[in-house]
Amino acid sequence: MLLRRFFAMLTLAVVVMPSFAEMPREVNFGIIATDSSTALRGRWQPVLDDMAARVGVKVNAFFATDYAGVIEAMRFKKVDLAWFGNKSAIEAVDRAGGEVFVQTLDEDGVGGYYSLLITHVSSPFKTFDDVLKRGKEINFGIGDPNSTSGFAVPSYYVFALNHIDPKTHFKTIRSANHETNLQAVLNRQLDVATNNTEQYAILEKRMPERAKEIRILWKSPLIASDPMVWRKDLDPELKAKLKAFFLAYGTSGAHAAEERKKILAIQKWVGFRESSNLQLVPIRQLELAREKSKLEADATLAPAEKQAKLAEINRKLAELNAQLAQARK
Repeated sequence: MLLRRFFAMLTLAVVVMPSFAEMPREVNFGIIATDSSTALRGRWQPVLDDMAARVGVKVNAFFATDYAGVIEAMRFKKVDLAWFGNKSAIEAVDRAGGEVFVQTLDEDGVGGYYSLLITHVSSPFKTFDDVLKRGKEINFGIGDPNSTSGFAVPSYYVFALNHIDPKTHFKTIRSANHETNLQAVLNRQLDVATNNTEQYAILEKRMPERAKEIRILWKSPLIASDPMVWRKDLDPELKAKLKAFFLAYGTSGAHAAEERKKILAIQKWVGFRESSNLQLVPIRQLELAREKSKLEADATLAPAEKQAKLAEINRKLAELNAQLAQARK
């Protein structure tokens, strides 16, 4: 009788014990749509192959037609980790259970890159002031709505600070990825477009003569270099192996020089360093400041409603400032 009770209790214990996730056999790596999927696959596949060999799992590249597609894929667990810009990383963190774990290191060690406004060298638009004053003559190309350098940064520094609504300021406006906008400027299909120093560096490396056809009209303040984001609920062992891979890649080991060439071919990177969601705070502040500027200029809102909305923005800004202050301690 006692023996039967013992085995019954043992069986019950097995049933109710929590199950621990096993290391997956494969992961899906999301790649944001800065270029065509064919071009991106060509640049990323050597690195993904190395990741698979080092981490011990199959690594599948995941592409979508826009940034939102990668964010949604992470949200529905079709993507396990991904390369994002800061703006799209915010969406992944807030809506898809993501978490920043490393960021890229660029060739010159600046730790970031810049948003640009570009035009063709033969364009009649010679200065940033021309963009502000002659908008009705300009066919304008803006970036993906989830792009940091193509959309978020110019939306604040170019448009909000100069009290411009891009939808009404320009002759026409269209949204596309960095490479499409770059090619449209080179082919004179667009007069002015947003871009960034990373995409321009790729053009300089591959087609230096064509790069000379680009005139830079405006350059933003420094933007933190791109984050890699994983789902917070990934297996801890997998997380540890992925982080170890990125932190060592291109910077240590017998194959570091060869690895560095592979990531240089992607986006002029030389390696990765540890990071966290804190790197997104400046972009969050920028977005709130842009929202505040638009709100202050809105004459249609009742005073009480406007003050309530402004108070909420100020509260969020104060929280972000407190996060940064705490991190510096």
